[in-house]
Amino acid sequence: MTPAARIQAAIELLDAIIVAAREGGAAADTLIARYFATRRYAGSKDRRAVRELVYAAIRQCGEPPPNGRAAMLLLAQDDPALAAGFDGSPHGPAPIARGEAVAQKGVVPAWIGRELEQSGVSSAAWAALVDRAPLDVRIRRGVDAAEVLSTLPGATPIPGLSQGWRLPSGTDVSSLAGAVEVQDAGSQAVSLAAMAQPGMTVIDLCAGAGGKTLALGDAMDGSGRIIACDVDRARLSRLAPRAAKAALGIVDTRLLDPGREAAALSDLDGAADVVFVDAPCSGTGTWRRNPEARWRLTPERLHRLAATQAHVLARAAPLVRPGGAIVYVVCSLLDAEGKEQVERFLDGHAGWQAVAPALLLGVPHGAGVRLTPGHDQTDGFFVARLTAPC
Repeated sequence: MTPAARIQAAIELLDAIIVAAREGGAAADTLIARYFATRRYAGSKDRRAVRELVYAAIRQCGEPPPNGRAAMLLLAQDDPALAAGFDGSPHGPAPIARGEAVAQKGVVPAWIGRELEQSGVSSAAWAALVDRAPLDVRIRRGVDAAEVLSTLPGATPIPGLSQGWRLPSGTDVSSLAGAVEVQDAGSQAVSLAAMAQPGMTVIDLCAGAGGKTLALGDAMDGSGRIIACDVDRARLSRLAPRAAKAALGIVDTRLLDPGREAAALSDLDGAADVVFVDAPCSGTGTWRRNPEARWRLTPERLHRLAATQAHVLARAAPLVRPGGAIVYVVCSLLDAEGKEQVERFLDGHAGWQAVAPALLLGVPHGAGVRLTPGHDQTDGFFVARLTAPC
C-alpha cells in the first residue's frame, strides 16, 4: 500500500468505528480485523501503519468526529507528511479543500469531563486516560519465575505486585500461556483486595472470561473453591480452558439467568468467605486500551449501568457468611459507579462496614481506593472491601 492508500484505509475504518460507536456496533479492534480479513494484499507493515493512524486519530478526538476524514485531517494539521498524503492519487484520499471540516481536538466528551471533574479527576489528569497502555503480565505462583523471565528480555518488576511484570510493547507471550497471564497491573492489584486464602469459598459474581478469577485462584494456591458466575455464556465459556492451562482445578462455572440470579445461587447463601464483584461499568478506566469507548458512553447508559451495579451488590450480600466480605470493583473513575454505589449500599445494609483495602497502589477515595493511569500507571479502578456483620 502507498502512504496515501494507508491514509484512505484509516479514513474508511474510522467511518465504520464512528458509526459502530453511535449505534452500539462492534469494537474498533474487531472492525479492523474484519477490514483486513478481506484485504489480503495488505502486508503486516501496512496493517500496523493503518492501525496506528486509526488509534492516533481516535485518541485526538474527545468528541465523536463527524467522519473519518475529519478525524484524519485533525492529525494532518500537525503532520506535513500526512497532509501531503491527501493527494488524490489512486486509492488515496482527495486533496484537502480550503475550509474543509476538521474534527475538534480534545480528550473527553464535554459531559464526561463534567462527571470526571465532579468525581475529583481534574482535567490535568485526562490526557493519561487515553495514553497507550503498557503490556503487563502476572507470573503464576508455583512457576519458576526466573526461568520464565529468562525468556522475557526487558521485563521489569511492577512495584507493589510480587507477581507483576511490565514487558516491552509487542512482546509475544503466547508460548507461556498458563505460566503467564496478560493482566494490567491495576487488575492484579484490585484482585489482591479480596485477600483470598487457601481453603476459602470465593464467589466471583461477574467473572466474564476469568482474568481476575485466575488471580484469585492463584492466591488460594489451588485449595478451596471458586464459583465463577456470569450472565454472558460466550465470555464465561472461555474461562474453563484458561483455568485448565493454569492447572487451576478449583474453579466451577455457573451461568446465570438475568433477573433470576437469586434462585441460581440460593444454595450458596451465607457460604462465601468473599464475594468478588467486578461489576459491569462504563470502562472509563480502560480508555487506554479502548479509546473509542468514550464515544459510546451516554448519560442514559451510565444511569443503566449504575442500576445494574446496585442490583449486583444487593444480590451479593446474602451470599456472604457472617464476618465475610464483598470486594466491589469497577474499572471506572466516576463516583456514580464507585464511591457513591458503596455509600448507598452501606446506607441500606445495617451492620456492614467498609475496611480500606491494603494495597500498595492507588489512593484512598471515599470508602475505598482509586487507581488512575496518571498516578499509578495502571488502568483506572475503584475498589472497596465491605465486611458483613458477625
